Amino acid sequence: MRLLNRSTHHVELTPAGAAFLVEARQILDHVGRAAHAARNTAESPPTLRAGIVDASYDSMPQILRAVQRRHPELTIHQVEAGTPEQYRQLADGRLEIGIGHASQPSPSVVSELIRLDPLGVLVPATHRFALQEGVPVAALAEEQLLLGEETHTPEFNQFVGELCSSAGFVPSIYEGTVESNRAAADLVLQHRCVLCVPASSRTSSRPGTVWRPLIEPVPLYPWSLLWRAGDPSPYVAAVIDTARQIAHRLHWLDTTRRVPGEAAPDVTCDEPA
Repeated sequence: MRLLNRSTHHVELTPAGAAFLVEARQILDHVGRAAHAARNTAESPPTLRAGIVDASYDSMPQILRAVQRRHPELTIHQVEAGTPEQYRQLADGRLEIGIGHASQPSPSVVSELIRLDPLGVLVPATHRFALQEGVPVAALAEEQLLLGEETHTPEFNQFVGELCSSAGFVPSIYEGTVESNRAAADLVLQHRCVLCVPASSRTSSRPGTVWRPLIEPVPLYPWSLLWRAGDPSPYVAAVIDTARQIAHRLHWLDTTRRVPGEAAPDVTCDEPA
């Protein structure tokens, strides 16, 4: 097949040669882009996508800050998502690590309990509970409780519902819902409802509100790390190892810690790791 016509004075492409040149240029362009993509991948910093239930909870941020100090080359992205959504994103690869109540078994997601978090109630500073060191769970029967969006925090809503049931009452639920603890604290400030929230939420220090631990019994909310089964990432391993160290140092799994108004925690809500 002739690609060129040559004469004494010039060289020109044949129709076949012109068609060949177009395809060859496209191939070279693809090769160049592939090489550029490969270089960018090799040169780009490693990333870790971590799921968090709400920005106000301090467990995962503490862990990630420690990981970042150990691995300054790592870029960490925090993704706010409810526990069910974290399970989905871990399974399909959109997240590498997550945290939540591991209440739904999954063959593709591994969990490990890292914290038992005392549950309390957030109330306005002028509320009668604000004068108490601890609030008996049964006292919540007289209050309107605010729950989270069922699609976002079904496991937490179930935990609170079962806690109330164990104290012998069906809670009165505030009709409105919110998507963050910050928004929930605004409703509490307006005296519309009270909010059950773990001690690890920074919402508990919101000006104008008071957080009091629940007692009789002392409920401990279980937080677990979540990650994809078989994930070989050294950074996922670093998060798990760091979480274990922090949990040990800060006694996150110590069920004998004293809570105001109670001799010692007498109820734990454990889960399979």
